[in-house]
Amino acid sequence: MTEHMYDAFFAPHDGLPRQSPGSDSTTRRLLSLAGPLPPRPRVLDLGRGPGRASLLLAAEAGAEVTAVDLHQPFLDELAKAAEARGLGERIRTVRAGMTDLTEPEFADGSFDLVWAEGSACVIGFDTAVRDWRRLLAPGGSMVVTECVRTTDAPSAGARAFQERRAALRSSVAENTAAAVEAGCHVVGVLTRPGSDWVECGVPPAGRADPSAPGMPEALSAAHEELEVRRHGAEYGFAGYALRPFDARWRTRPETAADREAVHDVVAAAFPTREEAGLVEALRTDPGAWLPGLSYVAEAPDGSVAAHALLTRCRVGDAPALALAPVATAPGHQRGGAGRAVVRAVLDSARLRGESLVLVLGHPEYYPVFGFVPASRFGIRPGFEVPDEAMMALILDDSVPVPQGMIHYPAAFGV
Repeated sequence: MTEHMYDAFFAPHDGLPRQSPGSDSTTRRLLSLAGPLPPRPRVLDLGRGPGRASLLLAAEAGAEVTAVDLHQPFLDELAKAAEARGLGERIRTVRAGMTDLTEPEFADGSFDLVWAEGSACVIGFDTAVRDWRRLLAPGGSMVVTECVRTTDAPSAGARAFQERRAALRSSVAENTAAAVEAGCHVVGVLTRPGSDWVECGVPPAGRADPSAPGMPEALSAAHEELEVRRHGAEYGFAGYALRPFDARWRTRPETAADREAVHDVVAAAFPTREEAGLVEALRTDPGAWLPGLSYVAEAPDGSVAAHALLTRCRVGDAPALALAPVATAPGHQRGGAGRAVVRAVLDSARLRGESLVLVLGHPEYYPVFGFVPASRFGIRPGFEVPDEAMMALILDDSVPVPQGMIHYPAAFGV
């Protein structure tokens, strides 16, 4: 694309608060999904437009932001706004494309957080995740938003629109699978509310000279993007918080050959052998055991280092999952194996279409995976337990969260 065509593409959006659906409240929610950050995180904000997210990340997360965009007027607007808010030293602008991140400043492991609200569609969600993963420092995370199909039975108008936009052929589940295939755990998914269109949904008519080089095509593309609003019940935007796999641990579903090793790991990880007995009892319960949701993490020598199990429980009459037990062999504790296997089994649950996971566990450990007190959703156990220890994780926020009492499989004895 020539520079004239780039200018034409961006011109209809000049002066708008945002170039894609969004809001400060949604940015904050996505930031919370990304997990803990260092005190002064290094953030790469890609395809920034005028940089509303850059400003919020610098002001509220204390970030040092590198904001990248191809349209110099957007970068100039961001630099001016940063200076006006006293953030000039925290936001640096770079004119570059999202596939041109080759300078030393974009070396592998350079950032604690890669942020891309509404821009990954330029190169494709799966390409973006695969290519940007290298930029993250150990423990870093990535937030990417993308337009998604929200129905498997689109109307004729939506189908015609879909044929012109390859990105709109993907659902949240398909993008989740693409992220896992690209080597990232899905830490959280947020479906954007319809109100996020307000700041970007200004029709472009009259905002640019239609006779300028490349402008007819640019205006057509801008109008097409606004078409998404016409199909609001069939298309939407979703944000994904991603974290690269921990290369030290290979995770996979258990096999029949792993059963003895799993038993030994669980038995060794707890003061008594009750939890190991629980796993065996759950295996014999067809209403609780879900093939493919018993996961192991392998040590470098191929032995089982950690295990995590999800089984069927219910909240009222609605299906949910119980995460229990989670066990790491004593020789591998505090080395990341437990976290790796929990993230892997949660990915598998997302890919199966599950929407809710419950855990009774340490309130300082499980929030790193996104768990929060279950009482926030009106979910409660049938026995006395500290409120902060009974936690829930929403895997699919498009599914209503059930309320009521948790009903565990009989093997739990509660």
